[in-house]
Amino acid sequence: MSNTDLLKELKIERHQREEHRSGGGPGPWPWIIGGTVLVLLALGGGGWWWFSHRPIPVHVAQAVAASSDPSAGAVLQATGYVTARRQATVSAQITGTLTAVLIEEGDHVKEGQILAKLDDSQYKAALDTAVAQAKAAHALVNQYQAQLTQNLRDADRDESLAKQGLVSKQAAEQARTLASSTRAQLMSQQRNAAAGDAQVVEAQVNYGYCLIRAPFNGVITTKDAQVGEVVSPFSAGGGFTRTGIGTIVDMDSLEVDVDVNEAYIGRVTPNMSAEAVLDAYPDWRIPAHVIAIVPAADRGKATVKVRVAMEQKDARIVPDMGVRVSFLEAKPAVATQAPKGVLVPAKAIVQRDGSESVFVVADGKAHRQTVQPAAQPSGDVRLIPASVNAGDSVVLSPPDDLHDGANVSVQTQ
Repeated sequence: MSNTDLLKELKIERHQREEHRSGGGPGPWPWIIGGTVLVLLALGGGGWWWFSHRPIPVHVAQAVAASSDPSAGAVLQATGYVTARRQATVSAQITGTLTAVLIEEGDHVKEGQILAKLDDSQYKAALDTAVAQAKAAHALVNQYQAQLTQNLRDADRDESLAKQGLVSKQAAEQARTLASSTRAQLMSQQRNAAAGDAQVVEAQVNYGYCLIRAPFNGVITTKDAQVGEVVSPFSAGGGFTRTGIGTIVDMDSLEVDVDVNEAYIGRVTPNMSAEAVLDAYPDWRIPAHVIAIVPAADRGKATVKVRVAMEQKDARIVPDMGVRVSFLEAKPAVATQAPKGVLVPAKAIVQRDGSESVFVVADGKAHRQTVQPAAQPSGDVRLIPASVNAGDSVVLSPPDDLHDGANVSVQTQ
């Protein structure tokens, strides 16, 4: 058998290929479709898992023990800031170059104390000139005074001689006229001397402005200029001229300004007792009282400003500190038993499944706690006798999709 015959024996006929294709099982398409469906199911399941387990962003606040919060017994609470009723930016009253700055932040100064010095060479020269001119004017006054005395004597003598017929009446009249003229010159020079004295006073005042003094007792809070800078009471373009040396605050004039919602301003009255708690010292209660209710409202915030006086002075109280003020109906009793439980913001309590609940955040999860808040007629906080501990982080305004055990991420406000 030749090679050609062998090749013909190996050839597959067409009908044999068709029989093999039709009877040999399914093609690759079912596998491709099945794999695609499995991938889509996996992606859908993963997406559902991610969306169902993604952290829910929330804002939280800490529950505080009722015994450590000044709001117990308060009819209203408001927040504000420490302000100084007596505060001034000390500036030069003349334009000049600073030669000395004698203050630093935190320095206690007395009224009249020198805070800075300006270059005084020009004003010293002007003062010396004014003094010299005033002295010259007074010297002329003395000269005219002496001349007037002599002219009066001559006039009296000539009048006596004229009566005796020894001199003419005209000579006596001329002597009297000369005395009157000298008197007028004396009066004019006296006014010139007074003007010279006024110029001396003006030059002394300007020279005194070269020393910048404290207007009242207080504490330096800012130092705004350095030696070599030009200061002026008038603002100059370009930012190269300073208008202030520093800021002084009278710490005895510190008080609290709070914004009270206009819907509750009727609960606040002048001289009403209050307690202030600084954000920096939350355990320190400061007795206070209402000074005045400012007769103006802020239409943007719907609030009314209330001035509150703190009855304790302390170096820890500084301007612009945040303060929470509790307005009280009466002075708090010295020995009152604090209520049991914790205080939480009222907006942390929500209705879920027919009961009031709060969500406590721990280890990145929200845990629902059923609570029974104590009855409270007003205020932004509620007393919870049980179920929540002091220091727990509670969710503020819990969203509707928040549930027990949900993952949460705490957002800063």
